[in-house]
Amino acid sequence: MTSVLLIDDDFELTALLGEYLEQQGFRVSVAGDGERALGRILDARADIVVLDIMMPKVDGLAVLRRIRSESSVPVLMLTARGDEADRIMGLNLGADDYLAKPCSPAELAARIRAILRRTLPSESQVSESASVQREGALSIDRQRRLATWAGTPLALTGVEFNLLDVLVSQTGKPVSRADLSLQGLGRPLAAYDRAVDVHVSSIRQKLSTFDDGRSPIQSLRGVGYVFVRE
Repeated sequence: MTSVLLIDDDFELTALLGEYLEQQGFRVSVAGDGERALGRILDARADIVVLDIMMPKVDGLAVLRRIRSESSVPVLMLTARGDEADRIMGLNLGADDYLAKPCSPAELAARIRAILRRTLPSESQVSESASVQREGALSIDRQRRLATWAGTPLALTGVEFNLLDVLVSQTGKPVSRADLSLQGLGRPLAAYDRAVDVHVSSIRQKLSTFDDGRSPIQSLRGVGYVFVRE
């Protein structure tokens, strides 16, 4: 049974969301503030964390920093609708995706499944493609979900690995932002949605550059991105 750690100080909302998620077959645990959540991050052993940004004592961004310092568990942020700054900050800190509040329980469940489907691929998905692909200094091991550059492991989140894998599998070919959102995040690209761009920017920072200073991931204005060979 998939375990969800729900971190939010809105007790009525967490009760509603938790009840629905349990009806959908998830095992749910709840923390009502950031301070309490920090003490349960490792103990809960959650498969995914749903994290509200605005909380008392310790805010969600501080909790997210702590999570990413100790764990690669998928994190779905809950943010105020229209609060782009918090969304971008959360993505930069390593959140896998975000959902604006208020949200429906069904929408939350669907987003959780989409993230888990992309971060925990099935054996059939792995077997359909080559387990390991090498492009220059970069190696992608799909079965182990491990990317290395010149033999050094890259500290990628689950979604970052997905996006890099999509780009590398199409090396030399442009991949649209819409396709990256569908294949990497598991959802359609929304209007004014910058999640893909923030994740790609983070991946670029973790990759080394070529000898001429270029990044292996190139932007194509009005199109998307392309992974290029040196």
